[in-house]
Order: sequence, then structure tokens, then C-alpha cells
Amino acid sequence: MNNRLAVLSFPLLLAGAALFTAQAQTPTAETPAPRPNIIFILCDDLGYGDVGVFYQNQRAELKDRGVPFFSTPYIDTLARDGVKLVQHYSGAPVCAPSRASLLLGLTQGHANVRDNQFDKALADSHTLGTVLQRAGYSTAAFGKWGLQGVGKPADNGKKPGAGDPPEISAGVSGDAWPAYPTKRGFDYFYGYVRHGDGHFHYPKEDKREVWENDREVSADLDKCYTTDLFTARAKKWIIEQTAAHPKKPFFIYLAFDTPHAKLQNPPCAYPAGGGLKGGVQWIGKPHQMLNTAAGECDGYMFPDYAKETWDHDRNPTTPEVPWPDVQKRYANDVRRIDFAVGDLLQLLKDLKIDDNTLVVFTSDNGPSAESALPEKYAPTFFRGFGSFDGIKRDLWEGGMREPTLARFPGRIPAGRVDKEPSGQWNWLATFCDLAGVPVPAASDGVSLLPSLTGQGKQMPGTLYMEYFENHSTPKYKEFDPSHAGRKRMQMQAVYLNGFKGVRYDVKSENDDFEIYNLAKDEQEARNLASAPEFAKLQQEMKAAVLRDRMPNPSSPRPYDAAPVPALSSVEALMPGVNWQAFAGTWPWLPQFETMTPVASGNARQPELNAVPITKDNGVLFTGYLSVPATGQYTFYITSDGPHFLRIHNCQVVDGDLGHVSGSTAKGQILLAEGRHPFRLYYARPPGTATAPQLKFEWSGPGIDRQIVPATVLSHD
Repeated sequence: MNNRLAVLSFPLLLAGAALFTAQAQTPTAETPAPRPNIIFILCDDLGYGDVGVFYQNQRAELKDRGVPFFSTPYIDTLARDGVKLVQHYSGAPVCAPSRASLLLGLTQGHANVRDNQFDKALADSHTLGTVLQRAGYSTAAFGKWGLQGVGKPADNGKKPGAGDPPEISAGVSGDAWPAYPTKRGFDYFYGYVRHGDGHFHYPKEDKREVWENDREVSADLDKCYTTDLFTARAKKWIIEQTAAHPKKPFFIYLAFDTPHAKLQNPPCAYPAGGGLKGGVQWIGKPHQMLNTAAGECDGYMFPDYAKETWDHDRNPTTPEVPWPDVQKRYANDVRRIDFAVGDLLQLLKDLKIDDNTLVVFTSDNGPSAESALPEKYAPTFFRGFGSFDGIKRDLWEGGMREPTLARFPGRIPAGRVDKEPSGQWNWLATFCDLAGVPVPAASDGVSLLPSLTGQGKQMPGTLYMEYFENHSTPKYKEFDPSHAGRKRMQMQAVYLNGFKGVRYDVKSENDDFEIYNLAKDEQEARNLASAPEFAKLQQEMKAAVLRDRMPNPSSPRPYDAAPVPALSSVEALMPGVNWQAFAGTWPWLPQFETMTPVASGNARQPELNAVPITKDNGVLFTGYLSVPATGQYTFYITSDGPHFLRIHNCQVVDGDLGHVSGSTAKGQILLAEGRHPFRLYYARPPGTATAPQLKFEWSGPGIDRQIVPATVLSHD
């Protein structure tokens, strides 16, 4: 193994020149800059196969009456005018942890919301909202949140109603939730706070709460279908922002709660035209907030689907039968999202900002088998999982691979197809790159700009997933027999050296991965693990998954007590550590690997007296720790500035946000005997007059707390 690769070829490194400068500052709010507006559209349980350009159009081309299909013409224009990411993954196969990974820029190995932790408070850390706020963006979130935490009752005048469902906590105000969107980087929020509310699409009629910042507003929302409601409110906000702050970029997180759960129809046809004068419009009158708050709740079916039939028995001599009502509803809900996307795109053109707006469209996980209606729903009718196996809650491709499109005229070439594997936790790094601010050291992501634009070399990112669910993969005839009916329980997946490793019902860290070559076997039907040539990759996968995560007590795993493996072999090393110094001040502790150092050298230990520190400096120390015995180690970092420690890719000590000068942050990790690569980040606080301070200590088996000695440190 090449020593430098062992230390520095983490998925965070950029090949070539950095895409932003080391001197990046937080822009002023009205600084003219070519920074784009960003609209991130996230659907709920929309499968890879539920979008025309990813799969439905292929079904249409068959011209087979036994193969039903539906269309998404406006969403398809994003592929025509931009890039289609054909191997892009969610962080988890269910909404809460998936959205947490997206918003935090972390894989499920580090995100604080995991498994089925609905309504848990999103960590108070960097988010898509906070990084863009600090970059001078106006930020807004619309739609489903579900990451707010437990709120305390407050006197907002709302009294419990006799018919209120359990999810409604009368008397809670927006400010009472610890992780309300406006506390996680969004200037403005309009939508569902609670996860359970997002299962219903007529807030007033279904007795659900909609919040506008600190006000609950559902009483005025007669006949407001949520796809229309969130789209109209987002349009109004965009119009107001571009009028009031024409030089200030904006970021919108538009999280639809459709097409999942209660498959309700909209009340009327989507208005023609779109944009400023057409499409859905915000009227703002109580009991008629939208121009589509008319007709009958759950009353409108798109004409293409209303009377659609299919050859159910593949017998041309027998009459065709109508599509099942629940399947019509699903197609209808997706088509409504499609109209909303077209409406937003027209608005950008009308406002003459479409050339400077990045629009991203994706979903939070694979298609579900849930309708919240008496009639059962299954994604087999339209094959929402595409050509893959698995649905929501599976780590098979159908549960994790998302239909992802991005449009940015002038930057993203039209009709581009990107086949590089990537994950939604990379969007935080990507948006930092676009906004001209550094990527936080705490992020697990890499910028996807090379993949989006086709310019530069795309860094390979970490691709790691874990999840627990105590049911089984459905027994669909479309699935490979080895997957259908498979017990899920503890699941884990990793992508390494061009192959996917996945394991279900994991009992220990020693369980073998199934290994698949997705380029030749996207259904994951041919497990390569038994072939002798994959024995080495099997061991590398088992080691990689322990080096990419930290245990979380709220989501115990059977491999939590397994020590992180040391490197199996390391070439000749020299005593001490490498250091690189960076000039600048930053809004947070950056991923220094992506930046150009002003100086570099070697030192006996991670000590600042060996580095040419000025008043505005950051330092990255890299090297190896020789761990003398397998066991639990605690690392302590005391400094005058923010700091961060990774061992392998594990986030061990986070002393970035909220750091108090001179304080100590610590973290524990179970390490196997042997050498482990580490990265230690430090930034000197701007304007500090005292001598810089950084103390790197540890304790462990037979080791009292002490400075990490030079005798256990080495570098390339």
C-alpha cells in the first residue's frame, strides 16, 4: 500500500486545483457575485422508476398494453437541459435519516438521526441552510420537515380540540421545538413540522398543522392540496426575494410530502401557463389561499389516467380493464409534482433568473408499498423501483438509488449523463463550492461540480449506508428470488473499488458481504463473493465499514463493539507528522485538504510551535498513530481555536462550532492494535493576540491521559 494514499487519499481530497480559495471570506449580504440561486426539490417516496427519463419512458416505448406507464414531461426537461445522475443515492432508505444525511452533509455513519427516528431533533451543526446563510444567501424551507425534536408547550392561544389526532400537540409554538427549521439555517419556513402530518395532503380537512415560522396557519387552508400549497408559497417567496434583494442569491429547500402515504387527488386541474401569471398562485385570502383551493377535495383526476385501461391478462381477445384506482391516484400525484416543477421553471424564466439558478430534483428513498387508504398499493404496477430490486426500507438499489436531475444553464451542459456513484450528503459540499465558501471539515461530502458540469476530475466520495428495520423485502415476482422475502433487520452497504457490498440481517462484523458488479448486474442477482478473486475485496469491505462510521447509542449495531481495523501494511515511514499551513479566515473550520497550503513541512508532534503561525492561519496535521494495544481510546484536544479530528474517516473529536478558547473537546473510539491514519485540523481565531494553543492528548489501555508521544507518530 502506498503510504501517502493511506494517509491522504480519503474521499475528501480534490484532485487538482481547489475550486475555491483558501482566503474565502463570508460574503456580505448584498455583494454582487456570480453565485447561483439554488432550488432543491425533494419528493417523498418517489422511486427511481417513477420518473419518465429514468424508466417510465422506456415502458412507454414498448407499446405494450400489458405494461402501464405514466409521464413526467416537465421533470424530463431537467434531463434535456441539464444532467441526469444515474447512480445517485439517498443517505438511508426511509425519510427521517435520509433527510438528516442530506441536510447535514453526513453519511449514516455520522448523522445523528438514524433508523426510524422520526421527529428527532436534527443535530445543531452545519446544514444546507446554515452554510448558505453564512455565504450571504436568503434561505427558505417549504414542505415536510420531520426533524424538529420534542417541543415544550407554550401559550399560543391554541386549545386542544376533541377531534385532534395524537400527532397534534395543542399549545406548542414553533419556537419550542429545538430543531425547528429557523434554528437550522432557514430564514423562513412554511410547511409541516411533524413527520406524521406529512402523511396527509389536505391540512385543514385532515386536521394537520401547517406552520409559517412561529404561527400555526391551517385554519385558513380550505381545500389546499399540499403539492399546490408548498409550490405556491415558494413561488411567492421567490418573487418577493428577487424584488427586494435582486443582487442577493437565494436557496430554497422544497420538500414535498407527495406522492407517499395517503394517495389523495388534488381538488381541480392544475392551472395552465405557470410562472408569474399562470400555474398555481398564492391568493392569500383566508379560506381561499390558492387559486386551486376550489372544486372538491380528493376530486380531480388527470384526464390521461381517468379512464385508462390495460391488458391485465395479456389476452387480446378479452376486454381491457381499468387501472386500479389506487394506481391512478399514484400516477395523478406524480403528475401534479410534474406540473409544479414546470410552474417553477417558468417562474425562473419570467423573472429572468433561470440562467443563474441551479435546480436539483430528487427523492428521499425508494418507492413505498403504502397508501393510507383502504385499497392496498404496491409499486409493482408501474414498477417504481425501475430495473432494480428493493423498495423503501431496503438497501437493494431500488430502495436507495434516487431519480436525480440538475439544471443550471451555462454551467451544466444540456443532455449530460453522469454515471459516477454519488450520495445526497455531497450536496452540502457542492453548494459550498458554488457559493464560494469552504466545505466544513465535519462534512462527509465532496463537491459534485465536476460530475454536474463535466469539467475537472470528480473526487470519489464515501458511499456508506446502514439501517435497521424488522420486516422483509416484499415477495414481488419481479425481484430475484434471493431478495424476495428476505429478512432485513440490521443492514449495511458500502461501495468500494467499483463494487457494491451489501449484507442483510447482520449478526456481527464478521458476516460476509454479498458483492455485486452493478455495471453488469444492476438487479444484484449475481453474488460474486464466493469467487476467490474477491476474497481480498471482502476483507477490505469489512474494514472499510468500520473506518467510515461512529457508533450511536440511539441506534445500536451488532458491530459497534468491533475495533476499527489498523492498516494491514504500511511502507517505510519516518518519525513525526506532516503539516500544512493555510492563510485566511473562514466562517467555520474548513476541509483544508481541498485548499492550497502556503507552507508545509514535518514536525515531531502536532504542535503549533513547529508551524509558521500568523494571526490568520489554519493547520492540517496528518500522519499515523501506532496504537499499542486493542481497546477504547479517548482523545482530548485543547486549543484556542476550532479543531477537528478524524481517524481513518471516523469523526472522533468535533471542536468546531461553539468552541470556547482554551476549552477541551474529547471523543472515544475503539481501535485495533496497529497503525491508523489521522487528520487533525486547527484554525487560529481571527484577531487573537495571545500565543496559539493546541494540545493533542490521549488515554487508553494502560495509558493515563497524556500528550500523544512522538514515539507513536509517523508520516510518509
